[in-house]
Amino acid sequence: MKLAAASFAAVLGASVAVAAPLDPVESLGKSLFFDADLSVNGNQSCSSCHEPEQGFSSPMSEINAAGAVIEGSVPGRFGNRKPPSVAYASPGPVFHHTYEDGEILFVGGAFHDGRATGHQLGSVVADQALGPFVNPAEMALPSLACVVERVCGGDQKDEMEAVWGKDICEISFPTNLAQQCADPDAKIEITDEDLNARLDTAMAAIAKSIAAYEASPEVNRYSSRFDGWQAGTVEFTEEEKRGFALFEDKALCAECHVLDRGPNGEPPLLTDFTFDNLGVPKNPDVPWYTQAAFNPDGKAWIDPGLGGMLRGDPTYAAYAADLMGAQKVPTLRNINKRLAPDVARSYMHNGYFKTLEEVVHFYNTRDTLPRCEGEMKAADAMAAKCWPAPEVEATMNKDELGNLKMTPEEEADLVAFLKTLDDE
Repeated sequence: MKLAAASFAAVLGASVAVAAPLDPVESLGKSLFFDADLSVNGNQSCSSCHEPEQGFSSPMSEINAAGAVIEGSVPGRFGNRKPPSVAYASPGPVFHHTYEDGEILFVGGAFHDGRATGHQLGSVVADQALGPFVNPAEMALPSLACVVERVCGGDQKDEMEAVWGKDICEISFPTNLAQQCADPDAKIEITDEDLNARLDTAMAAIAKSIAAYEASPEVNRYSSRFDGWQAGTVEFTEEEKRGFALFEDKALCAECHVLDRGPNGEPPLLTDFTFDNLGVPKNPDVPWYTQAAFNPDGKAWIDPGLGGMLRGDPTYAAYAADLMGAQKVPTLRNINKRLAPDVARSYMHNGYFKTLEEVVHFYNTRDTLPRCEGEMKAADAMAAKCWPAPEVEATMNKDELGNLKMTPEEEADLVAFLKTLDDE
């Protein structure tokens, strides 16, 4: 599902990041990004799920090794997908559609299903920043007004005023708001239109500040061995060179994880910002299956991916059925980066795979190995030389993976190349 190079270049607007001090809005965004007080119980920040030294993905090894979904601020509450990396997400285009080979192609947005469209604040990562604060399975504040109240009444007030103007926090909050904000299930209704307008302005400033940090060179470093190799300052091993050749050609990786530079020569982001259903099996350890209060379908729940998002949009609802199970094509940058060698990582929207070796073997053999009987963890499937049934089979990509005819040696070469994509 490769987006044409010209189209890809058109959606890439960010300039190449170089090491530099954070500017005031980026610095404010960083402070907000690491502030656990912006969760209902003061125990979860953005960085809890997006740890820099884990490639801005989940740092929790035991969780990554199992269901891969992080427990929210409220004990016992879990969502249904693992956290995506926020690194290299900021250049993503506002969600839109285009056409390729006569077929509609959806591009952009943030989250695995693209639901942070960027239509609200003009930036997909700013729109994304609005979501976790009030997601009951994540930071769990009952209203975005609570975020504003805590920021304007906390340590970032002076920074907010310095960046966004002295009146940004001049808000007459309801007298009982702080008390209500301590209850994740509170129903907060503010009917004063002027107050709502001021809250919206302040919340937009908070989200845009976080987005500015996520667009900064501290997050998007372009400092991998791959970048050094492209610049001529690093020499690849023979194994890595063979892996890159496979990435470009036989393994078909570059069809979606494109190697095109941006319009001003920016390094490749290794994504075309589109969506795909790879036929990934269910992860039986995902705790969402046990969340009866939020998931009445239990184990029968199927992740709808992009199709679920489109289903709720009158403009695009007619396309939903053909895109059920499709998930965002992620950047491959920092795909193996971790806090320490023994800290687990997980891959795909549901964390089914635990190693790059599993991922590559699945891409190579999904359609050639027999079906496992029932659900099975990836490591067990590898040992049994089978793959469980896809979570969503009807819309599965059958053109760019499944029978790549790579040898075990070629699989190892490809993994070696993928490990050169981690920022140093």
